[in-house]
Amino acid sequence: MNRGMIGLALGGLLLGAVFGALALRPTDNPDNGRAASVSGKPLVGGPFSLIDQTGKRVTDQDFRGKEMLVFFGFTNCPDICPAGLQVMSAALQQLGKKADDVVPLFITLDPERDTPEKMSEYVKNFSPRLVGLTGSASEIAATAKAYRVFYQKVPDEKNPNNYSVDHSAFFYLMGKDGSFLAPIPITNDPAQLASSIDKALG
Repeated sequence: MNRGMIGLALGGLLLGAVFGALALRPTDNPDNGRAASVSGKPLVGGPFSLIDQTGKRVTDQDFRGKEMLVFFGFTNCPDICPAGLQVMSAALQQLGKKADDVVPLFITLDPERDTPEKMSEYVKNFSPRLVGLTGSASEIAATAKAYRVFYQKVPDEKNPNNYSVDHSAFFYLMGKDGSFLAPIPITNDPAQLASSIDKALG
């Protein structure tokens, strides 16, 4: 397993632990000690102010009234990100009209290289609906923290002037009011993602 996959696996484990710890609570009923129930939702998501692929500053408020399907990555990602975006686009197509109010967002974790111009060229490869978002390093860090996203820059040992970015890989489905609906693990199956989104939307 290469360093990128190790980082991805670690990020997924950390994120899963956060979701599990926040979502599951013992019941208050002493007669039901063996059961656990979901009480509340993990505190995932929140306000953000970023730049889209057209160079326009947008905030989370611009997407109110629509669900957001959020995916974090970077344009130089060799496999996980392009595969995830392809699956996301295909899943929304499979959902048909039910996905009309779902806006797919791709938020970079590499703002140093992922300018609005580069994001614009990149997202065109997947779907005309896909919104690419970048920003300053501090804006990206704040957004990643709000979504509980693990990421770290990894220097290229063979080329000190280059680097990759290890990161956790989840789809985040957010409600029309900006509330967190569900984390959906990365998958290579559009039908599986479409089914997960359909169930979360109800």
